Amino acid sequence: MHAAITTATTTATGHAGAPDAGAGEAPAAIPDLEALRQCWHPVAYAHELGTEPLRVRLLGEALVLWRDSAGAPHALVDLCIHRGTALSLGRVVGDQLMCPYHGWRYGTDGRCKAIPQLADPTRVPGKARVEAFACQERYGLLWVAMAEARWPLPEIPELESSEWTVVRTGPYQWASDASRQVENFTDFGHFPWVHPGLLGDPSRPVVPKHTVETDGHVLRYDVVRPEAPNSDEFPVFANEETQAPERRSRYQLHLPYTIVLRLGWGGERGMVYFFASQPVAADTCIGYVVIGRNYDHEQPDKVLQDFEDTIFEQDRRVVESQRPDRVPFDLADEMHLKFDAVAVAYRRAMRAQGLAAQRAA
Repeated sequence: MHAAITTATTTATGHAGAPDAGAGEAPAAIPDLEALRQCWHPVAYAHELGTEPLRVRLLGEALVLWRDSAGAPHALVDLCIHRGTALSLGRVVGDQLMCPYHGWRYGTDGRCKAIPQLADPTRVPGKARVEAFACQERYGLLWVAMAEARWPLPEIPELESSEWTVVRTGPYQWASDASRQVENFTDFGHFPWVHPGLLGDPSRPVVPKHTVETDGHVLRYDVVRPEAPNSDEFPVFANEETQAPERRSRYQLHLPYTIVLRLGWGGERGMVYFFASQPVAADTCIGYVVIGRNYDHEQPDKVLQDFEDTIFEQDRRVVESQRPDRVPFDLADEMHLKFDAVAVAYRRAMRAQGLAAQRAA
């Protein structure tokens, strides 16, 4: 059953706190890294993983990605159990990943399958294994869950349809918590000031009223707002030819760090933004943006990629300045107004789903 939360009920209008509450300090409530292991996270674009192993970091741990002989992706801890060598320096041999130091070979389940220094290389001790993680490829991304995933990836049929052109942008690495990157993506109030002429107009700064519905781990909200016309440099949106084009935006925010945004301008033309942030560590994240559209199929990908590069760079310098660098999930740590309804609902949902918790004293 949907629990409707209006902008009024998701707003904390009196949470001013001390003038410098949280500034430069760790917030009172932070992401629960153990709980976040039970979620799917993007770790790379699929095209980045070829025949050679790929080292990535997720939730502060080093992982190695590799493809078997059928091309299926796999993820292991990037550490040989023998002498702690990075397996990502090795190579793939058939359906096994070989350590570069002593040639030990690991299977897709993390078990060592062969130790060449033994008279019988297949007589491997049971202890010779490393942790393996669930890994899948979808929407042009590689995803890893470090424990059994609580929820599936969102369904986005447009990105798997031949009638839609799909463009991948980024990735965007920021020196901030992944929650900061997510909240920035959902923040309507900054468009006129950080992206004037591209996403907003300083002469029209008022954020339209909107309602946030929280359904378990998914937040849904719609916004209709005026936007800046397409620029000559970045003609990426299907704006109607009016003086004040309106954008109709339908959002789904899937906890913890994934957003599906469907855009329309009143006609048949539409665009889908799929954004997901990789929590590399407590102070580092990487954002991925996959965009589908059913118009301008002949436009070079670079136009949309350059547009997103510009937008994300404008955002990065602002978000990296925020203190604390991790979102404070205790609502008393920052001040909230009505147009902050999404951030308030997001912080409440993260705590309600056990993905953020009070810091130990």
